[in-house]
Amino acid sequence: MVQTNFIPKNPENIQKLVGINDRNLTLLAEGYDTNVVDIGNQIVIDGETNSVKKVLDVLKALDQVLETGVTISAPDVVSAMKMADKGTTEYFADLYKKILIRDAKGKPIRVKNMGQKKYVEAIQKSDVVFGIGPAGTGKTFLAVVCAVAAFKKGEVSRIVLTRPAIEAGESLGFLPGDLKEKVDPYLRPIYDSLYAILGTNTTDRLMERGVIEVAPLAYMRGRTLDDAFVILDEAQNTTDAQMKMFLTRLGFNSKMIVNGDMTQVDLPGRQRSGLLDARHILKQIDQIKFVQFSANDVVRHPVVAKIIDAYEKEGTQN
Repeated sequence: MVQTNFIPKNPENIQKLVGINDRNLTLLAEGYDTNVVDIGNQIVIDGETNSVKKVLDVLKALDQVLETGVTISAPDVVSAMKMADKGTTEYFADLYKKILIRDAKGKPIRVKNMGQKKYVEAIQKSDVVFGIGPAGTGKTFLAVVCAVAAFKKGEVSRIVLTRPAIEAGESLGFLPGDLKEKVDPYLRPIYDSLYAILGTNTTDRLMERGVIEVAPLAYMRGRTLDDAFVILDEAQNTTDAQMKMFLTRLGFNSKMIVNGDMTQVDLPGRQRSGLLDARHILKQIDQIKFVQFSANDVVRHPVVAKIIDAYEKEGTQN
């Protein structure tokens, strides 16, 4: 057991490092089984040698980011912890150098980890990108961010967001209302991303003008999507035929993002996921990039990553 102290470069950064109600220090203490205490002008760390070193690495990385004027929060602490586990905190500040876009409240949106950085770079360079991995990795949100950024720069003239209307064996026919009211609940995560980035009024206005289209996958049949940024979400719930249909909608000056989680397939019966086969069939095509996320890329509460890990281990054992 060892004890060490951390003193930020700027004394004013101490409260930002500590977080509201010591939230950031609690994350560090629980994550590394250490005792992390703020004593006014410095932070005292007690624990096993390797764990104390990781806490120190995280605090140094966070302090370096604070020096650039960036405000940190719990997700930033979690990202730094994951990089400390890999011994890559020296690259942590690089994640904050580029602002992808500013949200409806003017807050900058940046990537949160190296997995997200790789994903965004793939989107910028490739015509078709597959983002495959667990929930909470930011696949859908970042895809929408890139779509809005491309639209604002004039790189595309419209945004098309779609997903198959399949959820845990439920049927659309049993839901009340007209077709839009039946389908909207399935598209809610996409709406949430748009509202967070553009604001409710702007999103609704662009949808009324047809600049942003949110529709179930069945509506894509027979179309050619030129000059568009197209996102297919929950792609694990597509069949082979649906995946082929969607991918062949790609038009000139367009990008396609296909996101899915192979551990959450809700297709009825023994139907094989089109996402699984696409990864095998299309892996040799240069213009198509596959980005694999893992539990280490989850940017939600740390418990979410542990839940994903636990289920993955259980699945492997079975």
